[in-house]
Amino acid sequence: MAYLTRRVTFSAAHRLWSNQLSDEENYQIYDKCANPNGHGHNYILEVTVYGQPDPKTGMVMNLTDMKRITNEQVVDWVDHKHLNHDVPWLEGVIPTAELLVIKFWERLEQEFPPGLLYEVTLHETENNSASYRGERADVLEARLP
Repeated sequence: MAYLTRRVTFSAAHRLWSNQLSDEENYQIYDKCANPNGHGHNYILEVTVYGQPDPKTGMVMNLTDMKRITNEQVVDWVDHKHLNHDVPWLEGVIPTAELLVIKFWERLEQEFPPGLLYEVTLHETENNSASYRGERADVLEARLP
């Protein structure tokens, strides 16, 4: 198998806040990330596909197609936006890196050729990132000894 990754950047604001918690709990858990006006990040999104390279093209997937799909399904929606207010498909989602990467996967998976999407990783800061490999990976990992 060969793995191919496309990396893109975008800037967005968000506020971490759960309506299931009290104000005190939200500030205790999310600290400065619970700022009422939100705060911003320069995110890095990595989208990885895997498979056998096509013998005719030498590619697992054309990077031009990866770029187009990633931009249409994710980046064009979130770049320079407030994730809590401006992105309809994130309505009601606490925009943690963990939940964002799952939501990004869901959108990308619809457009990539079936079974080609391997992993989506979102770097929120230099030190913090989250990765998701879809439901199928959860099932496969659960079977490991």
